[in-house]
Amino acid sequence: MDFLMSGLAACGACVFTNPLEVVKTRMQLQGELKAPGTYQRHYRNVFHAFITIGRVDGLAALQKGLAPALLYQFLMNGIRLGTYSLAEARGYLHTAEGTLSPPRSAAAGALAGVMGAYLGSPIYMVKTHLQAQAASEIAVGHQYKHQIFPPQTWKVALVAAMVSGIAVVLAMTPFDVASTRLYNQPTDARGKGLMYRGILDALLQTARTEGIFGMYKGIGASYFRLGPHTILSLFFWDQLRTLYYTYTK
Repeated sequence: MDFLMSGLAACGACVFTNPLEVVKTRMQLQGELKAPGTYQRHYRNVFHAFITIGRVDGLAALQKGLAPALLYQFLMNGIRLGTYSLAEARGYLHTAEGTLSPPRSAAAGALAGVMGAYLGSPIYMVKTHLQAQAASEIAVGHQYKHQIFPPQTWKVALVAAMVSGIAVVLAMTPFDVASTRLYNQPTDARGKGLMYRGILDALLQTARTEGIFGMYKGIGASYFRLGPHTILSLFFWDQLRTLYYTYTK
């Protein structure tokens, strides 16, 4: 569960920070191996880069490389944070006296980080190639012509559905936990709940007593249930629309 929670948390953050990763990649490739003043600066600063990419490449370009970025974050952070949590749970970070050992903690953190970075490096390379792709007038660095999926393919819908499944689970699991407990709580003779007054009370009590992670209990089972359901629903919806428009033209 530590691996899954760590990976999902990193994916949630990645959806919001990926545009900054696109800007960072473009600015780092700008003027590669050229002396200052000998090349055209397409991106003067972070804000100018955002505006330029959105105006020339389109707003969708700010999320270029999102699919490999999500996979990279899930793999790297799932391994890095999950491995460290596992070492902590097994007691490897403590001395024989039960006190926390800084050298062991540092070693476990370093080892977990190396494992995550090593396994995620090929995916990071693909992400970088995709994020560097730009229209010729603002292109920087070498322009690879990778295309993960051809246009109008079912694979695009499948990947989009997988990403949306992660977002849905992260957003809805606390409410799912609260509703499950509301339905399952004991009641008095008039059918009034004895533990929670309503959905907000259930959320607050859970957060106060069990912490933030208590609100995400069962998130693994939720994704393996809701994830495939969301993926298949959006996939079939997209395919049915394609068939409809194909045969009604």
